[in-house]
Amino acid sequence: MQFTRLIGLILLWLAPLSLAFVAANKNDPYLVALRGVGNIALVVLSIAIAVTLLRRGYRRRATGKLLIAFWCLPPLLMSAAHLRFELRKHEVLRASRAEARQLGPHFVVGYSSFPEVALLAEQGLIGGIYITRHNIGRRTVDDLRAEIAALQDKRRAAGLPPLIVTADQEGGIVGHLSPPLTKVPALATLAELPPEARKAKAEEFGRTHGRELASLGVNLNLAPVLDLKPPARRNRLDFHTLIGQRAIASDPAVVGEIASAYVQGLESSGVGATLKHFPGIGRVRTDTHHFAANLDAPISELEASDWRPFREVLGRSHAALMVGHVTLTAVDPDRAASHSRRVVRGILRDTWNYQGVVMTDDLVMGAIYQHDVCKAVVEAINAGVDLLLVAYDGAQFYRIFDCALEAARRRELDASALRASEVRLGRVLPATEP
Repeated sequence: MQFTRLIGLILLWLAPLSLAFVAANKNDPYLVALRGVGNIALVVLSIAIAVTLLRRGYRRRATGKLLIAFWCLPPLLMSAAHLRFELRKHEVLRASRAEARQLGPHFVVGYSSFPEVALLAEQGLIGGIYITRHNIGRRTVDDLRAEIAALQDKRRAAGLPPLIVTADQEGGIVGHLSPPLTKVPALATLAELPPEARKAKAEEFGRTHGRELASLGVNLNLAPVLDLKPPARRNRLDFHTLIGQRAIASDPAVVGEIASAYVQGLESSGVGATLKHFPGIGRVRTDTHHFAANLDAPISELEASDWRPFREVLGRSHAALMVGHVTLTAVDPDRAASHSRRVVRGILRDTWNYQGVVMTDDLVMGAIYQHDVCKAVVEAINAGVDLLLVAYDGAQFYRIFDCALEAARRRELDASALRASEVRLGRVLPATEP
């Protein structure tokens, strides 16, 4: 009995400190599941326990007063965190028309609230949206189609270019709109087919994805994956990348062949493709959703193997290129490829002469977000990255856009890089007449 009482007392003291930490970091992507009802429950619980302690006379003892103060911390810290978020949001929403037109086209954002994303779209603070599973929810395909059309109507009314509308439909384990869209097998299932059969089937998969995405209003698919399939099982902490299940094959020629056919099928339906995740994560054992990762292979080796499919498919299509959050140590050991000038300008623009659209992987991933995300945003824009993706937790858009906004006001953004990017983005979707 005494042991149980001791445990209860320890929890009574430790719990408010744990909840205070959660409350202070309520806007962190890792705590997205607690927002809304979870946050309210935390505040109500903390206040209820503080009131209970007061009624039981804990305020008469010094230690009791301290314990009551601890239980008052979570609501106070949550209020402070919410205030910081609202102030940052207010700062972004009051950006001038010129600032919005300069920076907005470079951001693609995931969303849960239609009124909120509609406001961002109308003000030109974003250039695109990311559609995923929660945007379907219990609604019909027609509902989502109407929602996307309504956003495009708002863009036209504001005299802005149409939104780039993206989705993650790779096939296999990554088909975030399936159901209700057709669940297509992974492209990896085609690798063992005879060459002509696998090309025909891959093109068919691309047409299926393209036709259904285009009917929704999606114009850019974040697929296919061109990373080479790793020869060995990745570490047990890889919960999200799962590249062994998503990669097409370990043979660069087979990857290029299947991916090219798939992209051709997509593009024939009016939907663009996005090749990912350059410079390749097949060799990387760390999950960049959570941790920083290094790619230590020599450039000559990567050019001869991992990068062959990228160059081949880029040469045969109008595909965009997604750059991942791995550090290419042979080129730039100090920053991830997604915001490295040496990688984006040095390799992609200058060496490969690729003048298409480059986008980052999701900036809410731990490899970037848990470090200096503001520095990464500024470096990515100055490196010549065209689109910055804020997918998993769209609420982080305000923090990330504010980074770019402050840098622009301090004249830290490369004007020539922004102008060149504007030209590239103009080739993706034609501008509307003002």
